[in-house]
Amino acid sequence: MSVRFDVVSIIGVGLLGGSLGLALKARQLARTVLGVGHRQSSLDSALAVKAIDQAFLDLRPGIAEADLIVICTPAALVPSKLDEIRPLCSSRAVATDVASTKAAICAHAAATWPKPLRFVGSHPMAGSEKFGPEHAQPDLYQGYVTIVTSDKDTDPEAHQTVCELWRAVGARVVELDAETHDRIVAQTSHVPHLLAACLAEVVARAGDVSGIVGNGFRDMTRVAAGRSEIWRDICTTNREAILAGLDTLADELARARRLVAENAGEGLETFFRSAQQARRKVLGE
Repeated sequence: MSVRFDVVSIIGVGLLGGSLGLALKARQLARTVLGVGHRQSSLDSALAVKAIDQAFLDLRPGIAEADLIVICTPAALVPSKLDEIRPLCSSRAVATDVASTKAAICAHAAATWPKPLRFVGSHPMAGSEKFGPEHAQPDLYQGYVTIVTSDKDTDPEAHQTVCELWRAVGARVVELDAETHDRIVAQTSHVPHLLAACLAEVVARAGDVSGIVGNGFRDMTRVAAGRSEIWRDICTTNREAILAGLDTLADELARARRLVAENAGEGLETFFRSAQQARRKVLGE
């Protein structure tokens, strides 16, 4: 399938939405890219970097003619956006999102949208601690995994369209059901972000150490610079899976503390060697 769209509407033209607009335009995948938002300043920035062709504060004219609608808002806002766009969009339109949690969003769509579902959940695992359309990049998705949800009630053509969208902008598509997605991503993304936030707080309490901060701290806490409202919504929409991951992490920290407290040299060496092997396994090295 060679994907190309007539009109694409992007709701929320920040880093992810702006980058998608730039990618669509750079690859000539859409005739017109429309941006919908609630802040004129963000829309103006998206227009300035040419991520979108036209901007709308009003949802109705911004999506009425779209054959693809991409919701790029924080996760907690996606269900309400689905409610807003459902009566306004064309029956032929395909809708997707870019939120980092999927189960609550996909369950809401399944309960409220007509079947077969023309909404298909997506999660492009690309991004940056920076935000706003001024930081958008046309190659942001190149080489990164995008998870596309699978559901028995999904329209097969809509599902294929969303998969092809992400492949066309350079992503590697992985298909998962929403619950499995949330469980895995809690371990690989959400819990690490919380750990980075905790580490940043702990070190900040040590006083002014800015002149002696090493790369280890920078590498481990980079994601803590991300937008607080995005991560707030991730935690509230993937609560159970994150709690399970935090419990497992707490067990590992307790084990590490015990080894240090016991001055267990051999045990510590085994601990770090196991961690090296675990990292290689996770990264497929």
